[in-house]
Amino acid sequence: MNKFRQLTLNSGTLVLAGKSAETNEILIKQVDKDEFVLHTKAPGSPFVNIKSKKPSKEDIEQAAVFCAKYSQDWRDNKKDVLVHIFKGKDIFKEKDMSLGTFGVKKFKEIKVKKGDILKFEEKIFNK
Repeated sequence: MNKFRQLTLNSGTLVLAGKSAETNEILIKQVDKDEFVLHTKAPGSPFVNIKSKKPSKEDIEQAAVFCAKYSQDWRDNKKDVLVHIFKGKDIFKEKDMSLGTFGVKKFKEIKVKKGDILKFEEKIFNK
């Protein structure tokens, strides 16, 4: 399991995140069709899988911050990050897509605030 970044949410729900194109590929293969997955709007993000079929709004918000924190968008810009959330059943892969790249049929967009990412960083690095 250590091929993924892991986070246990306040609710006790496990969240998994890819670390590379290869681990994103493996992560998506293990996603259940009714589980939620997140990825930043911009390329260069881990795919993040909430291991629950009915996550709370707070679970989704925490997972979105986790996704944003490890994205290239955050690394490069240090400002609000747009994150897409979708279900496993909405993910597809075409044979000409590169490693770690997927298409999504429908998604919702969440804006993760810079301040929330900074609070998360402070929390994980000051443990």
